[in-house]
Amino acid sequence: MFDWVKTSIVGVAILALPLVFYGNLLRHRPPRTNLQKSLFPGITYDRQALDTPRPIVLHIVTLNLEEAKIRVGVTPGNPTSDRTEITARTTTEFLREFNPILAINANFFFPFRENTPWDYYPKSGDRANAVGLAISDSKTYSSAEKRWSALCFSNRQRAQIRSDGTCPPDTLNAVAGSAVLVANGQPTQLPRNTPNNDGLYSRTAVGIDETGTKLWIVAIDDKQAFYSEGVTLKELTDLFLKLGVDAAINLDGGGSTTLAIADEQKGAIVLNSPIHTKLPGRERPVANHIGFWVENE
Repeated sequence: MFDWVKTSIVGVAILALPLVFYGNLLRHRPPRTNLQKSLFPGITYDRQALDTPRPIVLHIVTLNLEEAKIRVGVTPGNPTSDRTEITARTTTEFLREFNPILAINANFFFPFRENTPWDYYPKSGDRANAVGLAISDSKTYSSAEKRWSALCFSNRQRAQIRSDGTCPPDTLNAVAGSAVLVANGQPTQLPRNTPNNDGLYSRTAVGIDETGTKLWIVAIDDKQAFYSEGVTLKELTDLFLKLGVDAAINLDGGGSTTLAIADEQKGAIVLNSPIHTKLPGRERPVANHIGFWVENE
């Protein structure tokens, strides 16, 4: 009798381990509370917990490139014959390797699969293709493609968004996104074949003002019931219109959406709650990133 009870207790404990593990992941998410603070001089952070039209946790970082003397950079890569020009890494790995103060994920990429928590591609160190234009320190390692818009940063650290996917000759860094959401202060007509157009997804997106010196970075989480369930591209567009941007572009989202900062005491900190392989808080290795550095006087 005693052995049976003992075996039953051990069996229940083993079965409970996944629930305990998953519950621990949920507890470590950023709280569903509003928060506004300065991250660095000229860089502010605003977290908003919304209840309508559904639970949404919204993260907005506002940067003034001129005021804060911010330098922008993109993960470096090298063109290859098989189009695997970049080594996949998570956003916090990008922070630790290249030492920016702030980073987000950027281009859509392939190949990609996500079957189980251990069966997915790419893993950190695997090679991947960045879809659309990618330029790092004036070096183009992924060419412009039709229907993939571009976010371009000039050698004067000014940004512009172009729907044709190309950038001007003075471009120092650039990434590509699936669609221009706002142009000249007005919402655009999104093509029907825009990736993840109408579904509720995590989103990473960037808006700019008319001068190209002020940026709004938006990150929104999804697939986390009662916490944050994602937005459509139209809802994302409406958000940028409320922010008053002149132009906005949608970058890779879903499980790729990650917003992270560097902290002197704690190291790399993820501000949102990414969800990769259905595990909240787990970062996805992605093709490339946009990083922001504060220039020393």
